[in-house]
Amino acid sequence: MGDPVKQIERRSRRAIFQAYLDHARREKPDKITVTDGDGRELTTKDITRGAFALGGALARHTDKNEHVGILLPTGAGAIIAFFALLSRGRVPAMLNFTSGSKNLFAACKAAEVKKVVTARKFVELGGYEKLMGELEGALEIIYLEDVREEIRPRDKALALLGPIFPTILAANPNPEEPGVILFTSGTEGAPKGVVLSHRNIMANIEQISEHVHLLPTDIFFNPLPTFHCYGLTAGALWPILNGYPVVFHPSPLQTKIIPKRIFETGSTVLFATDTFLSQYMRASPDGGMSSLRIAVCGAERVRDETRQAAEKRFGFEVLEGYGVTEGSPVLAANQPGDIRSGTVGKLLPAIEWRLEPVEGLDSAGRLFVRGPNIMNGYLSPDAPGVITPLEDGWHDTGDIVSFDENGYMSIRGRLKRFAKIGGEMVSLAVVENCASAVWPDNLHAAAILSDAKKGEQVVLVTDRPEASRSLLLAWAQSHGVPEIAVPKKIVSVDEIPVLGTGKIDFLKVKTIAEEALIAAEAEKAQAATEELSKKEVKKRRTEKKRAEKDSANDEDGDLKDAAE
Repeated sequence: MGDPVKQIERRSRRAIFQAYLDHARREKPDKITVTDGDGRELTTKDITRGAFALGGALARHTDKNEHVGILLPTGAGAIIAFFALLSRGRVPAMLNFTSGSKNLFAACKAAEVKKVVTARKFVELGGYEKLMGELEGALEIIYLEDVREEIRPRDKALALLGPIFPTILAANPNPEEPGVILFTSGTEGAPKGVVLSHRNIMANIEQISEHVHLLPTDIFFNPLPTFHCYGLTAGALWPILNGYPVVFHPSPLQTKIIPKRIFETGSTVLFATDTFLSQYMRASPDGGMSSLRIAVCGAERVRDETRQAAEKRFGFEVLEGYGVTEGSPVLAANQPGDIRSGTVGKLLPAIEWRLEPVEGLDSAGRLFVRGPNIMNGYLSPDAPGVITPLEDGWHDTGDIVSFDENGYMSIRGRLKRFAKIGGEMVSLAVVENCASAVWPDNLHAAAILSDAKKGEQVVLVTDRPEASRSLLLAWAQSHGVPEIAVPKKIVSVDEIPVLGTGKIDFLKVKTIAEEALIAAEAEKAQAATEELSKKEVKKRRTEKKRAEKDSANDEDGDLKDAAE
């Protein structure tokens, strides 16, 4: 089989669309490649011709090498638009329609995006009329419905001849050039553009394929957004470029519909996050998701309760993976039949790593990675269009990890998710894990707030009504977790805020914690004021009674004196 690393290096030196055309030439043209959210089935021929025809029409609205935004949900439309832009030498910039106009403007400024491809049907069904109204003043909006009306005979000819003469009729950029631009969430400031080359994406697809072995009968189900690298690379391009059918669903939030579609389509591989997978299983009857062979979860830690429920109720394995957008995105993953609870498996082939020590943490360090899948660099709103490269190709993930003697990696948390309480480091992940063990059917998120006495404090936000700290403390003590990791303040809410990517929105969680703390302090102050008022009233009453008694005594004395 040869050296996997050399094979990955060799096979990744291809442009994304050229790699798709290589696959399409080998594939039967009438094979079902994509099943869309509305049940419509598209063959390899449909996607190839659609990409060439749409690419020809979009080329009249855009310039070569231009960064063009795509604002579409997960589906055939997004993938065809993605391939269409690549076919004409444009660079797709995948925009997060759930992030709001402020973040979208910042993202477009960073990547110098002036034109955005979307669809009226999507805007109408998603209720994004207000958002589009805000964007239309500063950006040129290209609606797919209008572009389809503009398709000319030469575009149709391109659709027919493009697959036959791809080297002549399709762009074939240098694999080191930008292939796609994605964006960070913007929860820690303005979103940054992550520039991934064609080689980066192709390398990660080859790495995943080498690491996770599939069956010829596998059918993928992807409800994750393609504006997120996990949903784009792993959930869409990996199956399509390897000849596996993929079922798209436009939103991961439709928790009652998704289990039904998994069952109806006979899907065997699901992409999700722990949060979403838990919701899907709760909404599904026993056996309803039993067609699944594996669920691949990323973006957040997979709880033991989730893995046990999947195996017991439906008979499938949950593979936990780890990645970052800057890594295209997958860096590590468990493998079918080799799941190590508490780890994210081994790093993928061809990835170098090193750990930098962190004060206060033993046997773990800050992870830096380098490899063919690591980005070209960042784009910032402060310097639009200027790619800031990595120093010597090393990317600082900001994550604290540890490796065991066999190379299995455990995520201890992000450096920003460690609180320093009285000089000791406390991981918010540990706090959340404890809460999940005590209340496995609920979602929990921890936040760091300032503390006048100990520097920082941890507040737990949970959707568990009347969550008792005493239960949490008792569990921690019986499992060897230090009391310092048990938050003194627990806030119960109706719903934990979640981003469109499936990750918990920790910025909003922190705001909830801060507001709860302010409210608690205000309530405490009010109670203290009321207590003081009660004491003052009581004091005055006592003084009044004493005065009245003294006055009465004086009167008695006067009468006695008068009598004498």
